[in-house]
Amino acid sequence: MTQRVELAIVMDRLAVDEVVTAYAVAVDDGDWEAYRKLFAPDGRADYRSAGGIEGSAEKVAGWLAESMRLFPMRQHLIVNRRIRFGALDQHTDDTARVQADYVNPMRFATDDDGAGTSSTAPSTAPDFVCGGRYAFGLLRTDDGWRLTEVVVEEKWRRLPERRPEAVVH
Repeated sequence: MTQRVELAIVMDRLAVDEVVTAYAVAVDDGDWEAYRKLFAPDGRADYRSAGGIEGSAEKVAGWLAESMRLFPMRQHLIVNRRIRFGALDQHTDDTARVQADYVNPMRFATDDDGAGTSSTAPSTAPDFVCGGRYAFGLLRTDDGWRLTEVVVEEKWRRLPERRPEAVVH
C-alpha cells in the first residue's frame, strides 16, 4: 500500500468516526435537523429492540423528538468502534460498516424540569440506563459520509429502583 492510500484510509476512518459521534451528539442534544442530515436520502433507522420503531430517517427523527421528551438529560457513550470498509448491500464501493457498543444514561423528566419554581434543584443523576450495540451502515456521497442504516440492539436496561412504601399502622 502506498502512503497516499494509507492516508486516504486514515482520513476515511476519521470521517466515519465523526459521523458516529455526530449521531450521538444530535440525539443527546435533541437536534433532529442535524440527525436527519446525517442520513443518505434513503437512510433508515431501526430502534425496535429498544421498544421503538423502524423507518426512514425522517419518520424516526419525528418519533425520537416525541419520545425523548421523557428524558431531558441523556448522554450517549458510543465505544469500541469497529470500522470496516467494503461492499454494502447494492453498493460495491465507498461503503463502511461500524459496530459499536453503547451505554446510555438518561434522567426522566419531572414536574420541576424547566419550571424554575422549585426550592431545590431537580436531580441531574440518571435514573434510567441502557446499553447495547449499534450497527451503522455508511455510504460516501458528494456531501461526505452519510448513514444508510442505524440498527440498535439493546442488550440490557436498568430502570429506577422502586422504594418500598411506608407502612402506616
